[in-house]
Amino acid sequence: MTVAPLLLIGCGKMGGAMLAGWLDGPEASGGVHVVEPHGGSLGGLADRKEVTVHASADTVPADLAPGTVVLAVKPQTMDAALEPLKRFVAPGTCFLSIAAGKTIGYFERHLGSEAAIVRAMPNTPAAVGRGITAYVANANVTADQKTRAHRLLEAVGEALEADGEDAIDAVTALSGGGPAYVFLLIETLAAAGVKAGLPEEFAMKLARATVSGSGELARRSAEPASQLRINVTSPGGTTAEALKVLMDPETGIQPIFDKAIAAATARSKELAG
Repeated sequence: MTVAPLLLIGCGKMGGAMLAGWLDGPEASGGVHVVEPHGGSLGGLADRKEVTVHASADTVPADLAPGTVVLAVKPQTMDAALEPLKRFVAPGTCFLSIAAGKTIGYFERHLGSEAAIVRAMPNTPAAVGRGITAYVANANVTADQKTRAHRLLEAVGEALEADGEDAIDAVTALSGGGPAYVFLLIETLAAAGVKAGLPEEFAMKLARATVSGSGELARRSAEPASQLRINVTSPGGTTAEALKVLMDPETGIQPIFDKAIAAATARSKELAG
């Protein structure tokens, strides 16, 4: 079966990670046209036979019929990026956006109500193939287009279809910003270790390895996170004593995270307008 070509608009860190993932699988077999003014940022990817680089969307061949147009530019430059892409709106083409804060309604206003649009929210671990992306499609997206969008997103980690666009704001707060919260955990663990008497560099190495190792254990294990926590906790031991503080219903991390995720969700709604 012939695979329709891909058109990637923007090839920064996230776009480049996705492109690298596609080139390792069958999704790029129909060719990938990349619009990136700074073509040198593609590195060795630009030399792959499947890849054709364009300095602007205006130089993309008029007869190109991409199966998916992937929008990976910064949200603040999206208006300008969409203008020359209107010519690709067709029943056989799906637009897949990974731009934060840009709603399906926004794309329908710019591309037309007949455009097939998938809005996705990835996170930065996609850069190492360990991302997770939630997405939602409008009514114009066919089952085959949705399947391909899912596969394209899986090239950099896991992909989940959200239950409606309203969920994307909470997704943005939880998994979109989540890496920052985990990195903050590393910082705070290390700082607490220093206060407990450890050298700063030593404490940071312990914290980084502990968080990354625990994340990999959680990824590989079939047990729920609650059971993994219990497995580490000996009754009456040191970990149990620490968890009394961390799990306090009034001052522990749950009420803090409830407040943080609520604040981030509200801000996402504000930015989406």
